[in-house]
Formats: sequence, structure tokens, C-alpha cells
Amino acid sequence: MKVIIEWRYRTPRGTETVFHSDEMKAAHAMLIAEDLEKTGRTKSLKFIDQHENTWTVKQMKSFLKEIKTEPHNITVYFDGGFDQTTKGSGLGCVIYYDQNGKSYRLRQNASVLELTSNNEAEYAALHLCIKELENLNVHHTSVKIIGDSRVVINHLTEEWPAIEQNLYTWADRIEAKMKALGITPEYELVSRKGNTEADKLATQALNGIEITATIEVL
Repeated sequence: MKVIIEWRYRTPRGTETVFHSDEMKAAHAMLIAEDLEKTGRTKSLKFIDQHENTWTVKQMKSFLKEIKTEPHNITVYFDGGFDQTTKGSGLGCVIYYDQNGKSYRLRQNASVLELTSNNEAEYAALHLCIKELENLNVHHTSVKIIGDSRVVINHLTEEWPAIEQNLYTWADRIEAKMKALGITPEYELVSRKGNTEADKLATQALNGIEITATIEVL
């Protein structure tokens, strides 16, 4: 979760003003808030999240304590490939996350036969990622979603319309699942070189190589 700090400052002579910080991760915001309170000139301080909800320092401390045992600081990479000759598709999913003070990387791929295009494979790959997030019990948090598909990213950010009906269906399915889990997506479009892990997994799936692995990232 990302938040903004709203800090009401008071000078020794009683003059007051309000400052707002840049948006930052909640854990970083808490460190800054605790430092601001040490100045002795903080009349009030609160956090404002991406949904305009306000949090007191006590509430934020409780929230940060709770999420230590749950996956957080989550980044997802997705990629899909479609073979015109075999009509087969390969889906690649990579998820980085923190939990219990450690960092992890999950890799998952899948081969699929019922898809009809590369664009549909890209949507299916993202849907696979969302299902993996559900398996990790990810809920009510922001998730950074990275891919090299302009069609998927620009459609889900409402930059472009989806022309094909089946792509609308995939987008609706993905958005409904994220809403049910309370996931707030933050989309980022990258080049293919910036998505090499997920691309490799999709290619391996097309070649019949199945990957399911989770490791600790040191």
C-alpha cells in the first residue's frame, strides 16, 4: 500500500501550517512519521491511502504489523505466446513478494490449447498470475503488474479499447477477480527485454517444459 503523509506543523510561537508528502510505501511513511513526531512540533499527523482513506499512526502501526505475515510489496510479470502452427499457447508468470521478513520469487507457466491469438495468450497469462496471487492469499493490497503487451496494458488502463469480444471477456474476468480479492493494480508497460523472465517461461511452456517453483531471493 502507498500513502501520503499529512502533517500539521506548529512553530514554538504557535504558527501552524499543513504539509503533504509525496506518495510512498506505507512502511517508509511510518519511518518518516516517527521521525517527524520526535521534533515535538507535530500537532497532528495522518496517512491518506490511494482510496482516500485516512489512517492514524496507531492504525498504520497495527496494519504494518499484520501484513508482515502476509505477502506484500508484490510485483507481477506476465507474458503469453501463441504458436500459429500448433495453435498452442504458452503462459508465463513471475511474482516477487515479501513475507515474514524475507523476499521470494514465484515462477509458474502453463500450456493451453483453446486460445486463438497472441493477444488472448497475453490476457490468459495475466489471469494465471491473478490466480497465483489468490493461491498466495494476497488480498486488499496494491500490486505492480508489468508486461510487454501494449494491448493488455493499454486496455486495462483504459488507454485503448479492446476490439475483439473475447479480449473484453478476459479483461472482465481479470478485473472481477482483482476486485473480489481487493487488489489495486498498478500497471507498467515495458519492452520485451524488460520482461525476459516471464517471456522465457512462456516459451518453455510452448516447448512442453513445465515450471512451478518458489525460491527465497537473497
